[in-house]
Amino acid sequence: MHRIKTLNAISSHGLNRFPKDEYQVGSDVEDADAWLVRSADLHQQTIPDSVLAVARAGAGTNNIPVANLSARGIPVFYTPGANANAVKELVLAGMLLSARNIVPALSFEQNLCGDDDGMSEAVESGKKQFVGFELPGRTLGVVGLGAIGVEVANAAQALGMKVLGFDPAISIRHAWQLSSKVDRASTIEELLKRADMVTVHVPLIDATKNLVNAERIALMKNRAVLLNFARAGIVDEQAVLGALEAGEIRGYVCDFPSPALHGHPKVIALPHLGASTIEAEANCAVMAADALRDFLENGNITNSVNFPEATLDRGEGTRRIAVANRNVPNMVAEMSALVGDAGLNIANLLNKSRGDLAWTMFDVTGEVPESLLERIRAIGGVLSARLI
Repeated sequence: MHRIKTLNAISSHGLNRFPKDEYQVGSDVEDADAWLVRSADLHQQTIPDSVLAVARAGAGTNNIPVANLSARGIPVFYTPGANANAVKELVLAGMLLSARNIVPALSFEQNLCGDDDGMSEAVESGKKQFVGFELPGRTLGVVGLGAIGVEVANAAQALGMKVLGFDPAISIRHAWQLSSKVDRASTIEELLKRADMVTVHVPLIDATKNLVNAERIALMKNRAVLLNFARAGIVDEQAVLGALEAGEIRGYVCDFPSPALHGHPKVIALPHLGASTIEAEANCAVMAADALRDFLENGNITNSVNFPEATLDRGEGTRRIAVANRNVPNMVAEMSALVGDAGLNIANLLNKSRGDLAWTMFDVTGEVPESLLERIRAIGGVLSARLI
């Protein structure tokens, strides 16, 4: 029986993907084969040797020590695109909130008092300060054209906006999904200069920290709006505040409140609502659960942040050896030789690499002795090996 430890409340839609007669799932599971999390911070936790995989029911993995797990041969799964529609809707809402000055207008309304005539007079005289603009014809710049960025770009284009995208590493799959009417910027600087609204949809890594900084904000139109529903650290908060105070940009809409942003009249900060829908939580849980099941039962890897995509159909009557190893020369030959020395025939083989890491699967005929696994684990560069 496989054992899954949950470190957060996970949607029942995902938990129900684990057959009850084959899986033990819960927050109190000991010696788990896998951990399933949402926002739990694993950096300060000891992840036991029994753990073969960690899955996050969400798009980011900043709360998971990916490098340490990679060194142990442990895949980390995530759920790209599962919350794309939820985030897209919130970005569109943020654009409308800013364009039509809805937040200050709502505050104004809530502070009205008096009788019908007095309130009507206050409304007519006060509404002039909340004059906004319409989205059609405006240019939206989308930085990052992954699952969410593509959804936002297509939706904005459907609303009548001109859309300018920038992503030098866009995948073939996402390129196919992107509307042909979306224009391409050759640099992020070009995008910032041309856009009336800018939204960022990139992961937070060393290369994207403070991607939108003071130098780049200075390129934006003085009536432009900046939106950040990706990660707080992608935008230099102090640079944004400085630009707002100087009137260099019109407003900032984000999903990441902070003491510095709190109460600023030109900032709309929402309480990290991006994926907070019933549908998104269910989608993320289902995708994470399915990835864990396929990995534990078949050794296949899909949607991993550290290991390559690696799926291999199981041959009838075979046993599978799954190996995590460093991507170094002669590794497959060494393992194949050991399999042959054990008197086993290799019916099928898959070896995939991603950077410094590789995933190798052998489908063999015959009984696999534990001594073979021990010899494979002893090869320099092998991180883990198990029989499925």
